[in-house]
Amino acid sequence: MTKKVLLKDIAKKAGVSTALVSYVLNGLEKEKRVGRDVVEKINKIAKELNYQPNQIARSLRSGKTKTIGLIIADISNPFSGQIARFIEGEAARLGYTVIIGSTDENSTKFSSLIDSMLYRQVDGLIMAPAEGSSQKIKNLIKEQVPFVFIDRYFPGISANHVVLDNYEATYNAVNYLIAHGRKNICLIIYKTLAVHMQQRILGYKNAMKDNELEDNIIVKEIPRRSYFQVKADTEKNMDELFADKKMDALLFAANALSISGLYAIRKHKIKVPDELAVIGFDGHEVFDFFEPPIAYIKQPLEEMGTEAVRILIEQIKGVKKTVHTEVKHQFISRESGG
Repeated sequence: MTKKVLLKDIAKKAGVSTALVSYVLNGLEKEKRVGRDVVEKINKIAKELNYQPNQIARSLRSGKTKTIGLIIADISNPFSGQIARFIEGEAARLGYTVIIGSTDENSTKFSSLIDSMLYRQVDGLIMAPAEGSSQKIKNLIKEQVPFVFIDRYFPGISANHVVLDNYEATYNAVNYLIAHGRKNICLIIYKTLAVHMQQRILGYKNAMKDNELEDNIIVKEIPRRSYFQVKADTEKNMDELFADKKMDALLFAANALSISGLYAIRKHKIKVPDELAVIGFDGHEVFDFFEPPIAYIKQPLEEMGTEAVRILIEQIKGVKKTVHTEVKHQFISRESGG
């Protein structure tokens, strides 16, 4: 059995005191004014000896567990899965472990997940809040729990959040379709009061109005349920749309809706873009294999995830400021869009 490496072993090899080694390995070198050469020497020896800190003892000393709770909407949704991966990667790089929970857009489950993660003594939370959970969030603020909203937020609550420029994303996509001769543009979106979806609807409607096409506004709202239930709901609604034969373009406002919609388009043998222009939301490999490849609004998921981790860890360390970050979308232009 390999002998556990202790602080005194590192101190002996480095020729310094055990206390000095403790300062360096616990990130207190600046506070204790330890020289850079000494810091580098101690870290190098600790690595050579494969030193493994006692996390339980460290947590007891610092009051921190180096864990983050991540609460997402639906782990089966590609958007949620991808952003979770980026958050987990950035957190690991900074020495944190992530505990992940999925709400299925249910406020009761969302509240229960928060309680469970706080019971596990996470240092802070990154979360996509479920609709109807604003009171739970107000309680977190009252209890001074560090947290960051991601993807959506509550307009009436001042709290850290990282979101997409949702209004501009759909506004610009509609203008792109109109510039390519489309006038009867349908928006497929979730039926929800969540602010990010409401902003996408507003962007769509204002773009139609600004181009004097307000009489052509078509919005189809799909119940926000699990990822797999969404497919059946979307196909049913699109069957009705294709029966009317009014639209010449489709704009999907979410990843799962985009993928489900493509199945319906293929089922009805609609020719894209000759009969129908299509713009999706978020990238997915399905978009690449569809013929022609699908144009889409790209969310910078890595930027969103790493920024959320950065803001949360600053909060955990005691930085008291509210950060509202709106990241810019990117439009991936392809033949399906016009």
